[in-house]
Amino acid sequence: MIKYIIIDDEHIAHDIIKNYCDMLPNMEHMTDCYDAIEALDYLSKTNVDLIFLDLNMPKLKGFEFLKTLPSPPKVIVTTAYSEFALEGFELNVVDYLLKPFSFERFLKAVNKVSESNTTANVSAVHDHKTSTGQIFLRQNKSYIQVDISDILYIEASGNYTKVVTNDDTITVREKISDMLDSLSSNEFLQVHKSFVVAKTHISRIEGNRIHLKDAIVPIGKLYKANINDLLK
Repeated sequence: MIKYIIIDDEHIAHDIIKNYCDMLPNMEHMTDCYDAIEALDYLSKTNVDLIFLDLNMPKLKGFEFLKTLPSPPKVIVTTAYSEFALEGFELNVVDYLLKPFSFERFLKAVNKVSESNTTANVSAVHDHKTSTGQIFLRQNKSYIQVDISDILYIEASGNYTKVVTNDDTITVREKISDMLDSLSSNEFLQVHKSFVVAKTHISRIEGNRIHLKDAIVPIGKLYKANINDLLK
């Protein structure tokens, strides 16, 4: 579960974020804070995994608040002001959501938190069955929760991307580059302009082909360096 709080001086912002989070089974709402001082008091007593942080608040602005935290949790900025995006990423925020944002854009940000938690908790050499991170994928009008450890490979298919797992193939309307941004480079590797593979599922590399269970994925000429780095 991802334990989260919302820090925003607008009640409607709390309602929107909480309604979005309520649609996801791995999100646990801890409290609502309407200014940074209230949040500082709460965080001094309680640990959380994620903060949804507004920037333009009374008493103490969002980034000034963030700079006071010695070991901040993951932060997703939610604001109407795009000009502060660069500063946000310098402070290592997970994502920067411009109001008003859609559920799809919100979901992409939360998926980054789920993925980064998995990377932090799994060693570089590991049994993939110990990975517990999930990602939500939209297929048509439904959202499918997928264990990241079950993903074998990802394939570009026109305006869509196919996510092939141990048991299923899910087709999403998203570029393969955007999918790759949502996944850890420690676990996934682009081997062709149209293919990204999960490193732990590679059973054999033979010539310009990668074998993953019953599938064979080609290696593109421009991506051979990635394979060479993997084999070092």
